[in-house]
Order: sequence, then C-alpha cells, then structure tokens
Amino acid sequence: LVIGTHSLIQEAVTFSNLGLSVIDEQHRFGVDQRAALREKASEGSIPDVLVMTATPIPRTAAMTVYGDLDVSVLDELPPGRTPITTKWVSSDIDIWAKVGNRIGAGEQAYVVCPLIDENEKMQITSAEKTFERLKENELSGMEVGLLHGRLTGQEKRDIMSRFRNKKIDILVSTTVIEVGVDVPNATVMVILDADRFGIAQLHQLRGRVGRGEAHSWCYLVSDSETPDAVQRLSALESSTDGFELAEI
Repeated sequence: LVIGTHSLIQEAVTFSNLGLSVIDEQHRFGVDQRAALREKASEGSIPDVLVMTATPIPRTAAMTVYGDLDVSVLDELPPGRTPITTKWVSSDIDIWAKVGNRIGAGEQAYVVCPLIDENEKMQITSAEKTFERLKENELSGMEVGLLHGRLTGQEKRDIMSRFRNKKIDILVSTTVIEVGVDVPNATVMVILDADRFGIAQLHQLRGRVGRGEAHSWCYLVSDSETPDAVQRLSALESSTDGFELAEI
C-alpha cells in the first residue's frame, strides 16, 4: 500500500502489480494524470479505480454520466456533525455582533477574504485590511489571527496550531483554508465579497465549519446584484448538497 501525492504519477515510479488506485479529491487531477496512474498496471491487467470527491464541480457530475462509473452517494453527515445554516447578506454590519456572541460562548470563527492586500483597481476586501479593522474596531478585545499564502510554511503551521488550541478566536484568511483544515470548535464562517468565489470554492470553504456538535453558520457577504452572483449565492443559501450544486 503506497499513499502519496501527484508524485506517484511520475514515470520513475513503478509498481510490481497494481490492483487498485484510489484518487481522492479527484477534481485536483487532470484527465491525463488519472490515466497515467491507471497505466502503471502490469501489461495486460487493468486496476480497479475509485475516484472520490466532495467538491461540486460540473466535471465530476459529467464523469458520473459519461464515465461508465458505478456511483456511490454519501449524502449523510459523519457522526457528530451538525447542519450548517447559510445566509446571504448584503452588508457585514450586523454580523460582527453575532460572531462576538459565539466567541463569548467559547467557540471560534473564520473570516475569509478574496485578496491578501489592497488592490487600488478593484474594490475588494483584503485580508490584511480586514485583520487590522476587526482587531481595532468590531472585534477588539478578542484574539484575531491572520493567515495567507505569503507566510512561510512554519508561520502558517504556527498560526493554525494556535487556532486549533483556541489561542486565536477569529482567523482572518484567504482561501488557503479551503481544504484540509479541521477545527471542530469553529462554528462561524464569514465570507466577504462572496460573489468573487465560485460555487465549488464557497462549498469547500463552508465545509470548514459544522465539523463539531455545535450548530454552525456561514454568512455570504455580497451586495452584488449581477445574475451570476444572485444565482450562485442563492444556490449556496438553499442547498448543502454537493451533487445539487454541481448540477447548478
């Protein structure tokens, strides 16, 4: 049994008798990459293939229709998880008091921004500016942390460790928390300029909360009224079903 990243696809990696290949987070692999893994079987043999994903993207839906796959749908939450209430709001004015209430109850929160720093050409909320603002104004007196892709690997690990150990109450972040982050005590997610993210990204981000036994909330903040934004944010507000979102 060998567990690895995309490095298993390299030509230098060979198998004596490959019988099963399991591709997790399959949407992060291209068609050729998945094929390359299958072709590592001994000549004349075809390995069984299991592809897995929880991300609602059209390609996954198409694979289930055209890819001659047997489909298993896991549509129930794992034990100990609670449903997430998703709300689309046009302004963040009323949200910070709600976030403060959850912090007061001993829980934690994420605040997600599309950019690391300010961009003069685009009026988009930046993580650095939001971090400074919340620390000094709406959430002053609480421990606010900042996480983004320009930090070193060690800095990121230190911040996530402090968040996991409840030393940080609110984590302001970019999409670096999209996958692989599991903090059951985090019950609130606020996504600023939510119309700047795709359905799959929003669904993945929302999955960072609702991982414990307490009720969780996800607030999508956007005043955009474009048809795309309205369709996307309404879909997230009305459904937590990945298959339904992939069809949309």
